[in-house]
Amino acid sequence: MEAILGPFGFGFITNTGLLTDISKIGIIFLLFLLGLDMQPKNMMLMLRKATFVALLSSGIFAATGYLLAQAFGFTQAESFVIGIAMMFSSTIIGIKLLPTTVLHHRYTGELVVGLLLLQDLIAIFVLLVLYTNETGEASVSQYLWAVVSLPVLVGVAVVFVKYVLLSLIQRFDRFQEYIFLIAIGWCLGLAELAEFMGLSSEIGAFIAGIALATSPIAQFIAISLKPLRDFFLILFFFSIGAGFNLGLVSEIVVPAVLLAILVLVIKPVTFRVLLAKISDSNKLAWEVGFRLGQISEFSLLIAYIATSIALIGERASVLIQATAILTFLASSYLVVFRYPTPIAVSDELRRD
Repeated sequence: MEAILGPFGFGFITNTGLLTDISKIGIIFLLFLLGLDMQPKNMMLMLRKATFVALLSSGIFAATGYLLAQAFGFTQAESFVIGIAMMFSSTIIGIKLLPTTVLHHRYTGELVVGLLLLQDLIAIFVLLVLYTNETGEASVSQYLWAVVSLPVLVGVAVVFVKYVLLSLIQRFDRFQEYIFLIAIGWCLGLAELAEFMGLSSEIGAFIAGIALATSPIAQFIAISLKPLRDFFLILFFFSIGAGFNLGLVSEIVVPAVLLAILVLVIKPVTFRVLLAKISDSNKLAWEVGFRLGQISEFSLLIAYIATSIALIGERASVLIQATAILTFLASSYLVVFRYPTPIAVSDELRRD
C-alpha cells in the first residue's frame, strides 16, 4: 500500500524524507523503553558474552551477501555494501516482538538486545566511514573519537540522572504530566547529544533508558510512552514502503528473493551454532536466531548514504530495500507463529 501511494506509485506522497525523519522518533522511543527494562549489571554481562557471537556472525552474513551480489553481476563496491547491509538485524522487529514482562523470557531478551547493541556499534562505525567519505574529511581522530565517545556519554548520563534528573522527579512525582514530559525531554535530549558526539541517536536513547532503569519510576515511564512509540513506529514502516522504487522491481526480484531466503535460513542457523557456546539451551539459541533472522533498518540507511555518495547504483539500493521488506515480513510471521510475542495469534503464545 505504501509503495503504491509513494512517489514511485501514484505519487500521493512526495516528501518521504520528512516521513522518515518523523518516524525515526519511534525507533528512539523504542530503544529508550528497552533501556528502562534493563538492569545495567545484567546488560554488561550479556554484552561480554555476546561479543564473539556478534563479530563472527557479522562476518559470515557479510560474506554471504557479498558472494551472492557478485554472482548477480554487481560491482565490487556494490557487492561490498550489500554484504555489509546483510550484517545487521532489525532492532525494531527484534525488540517489538519480545515479551519483556515475562520473567522466564528475560534472559532471551537480554541476549537479543546484547547482540543488537553490538551490531549497532558495528553499524555506527560503518556509517561513520560512509559519512566521512561523503564529506571527504576522514581522519584517524574521528574514528578514535567514535570509540571513546560511548563511555563518555554513559558517564554523562549516569551523573546527570543521579544528581539532577532523579531529584527533579522526586520533587514533582505527584504530577504525572510532568513526569511524562521530563521523560520525553531526557530521552530526546540524550539521543541528540549522542548524535552530536558521533554516535547514533538510538544508542543515546538506549543509554538514557539504562540510566533510569534502577529508578522506581521507570515502569511508569515505560507504560506512559508506549502509545507514543507505537504511533511513530507505524510511520517508520510506512516510510519504507513509500520510498520503494517499483520501477526497478523486475530487475532485482530474483536476487532479492534469493538473498531474503539466504538471510532467513543462514541467520538462525548461524546464531544457533554460535550461541551454543554461551547458552545451555538449544531451544533458546534457535529462538534468538529466528528473532534476529532479518536485515536491519540500519541496512536501509547504509544503502541510502552509499547511493548518495555514488558508491552504489540505484539497482543495488533497491535490492537492499527489497530484501529488507521481504525479511521483515517473513521473519515477523515466523516469530509470531512460533514464539511468545505480544501480538501472537495463539493465546498460548501471547505475552506482553
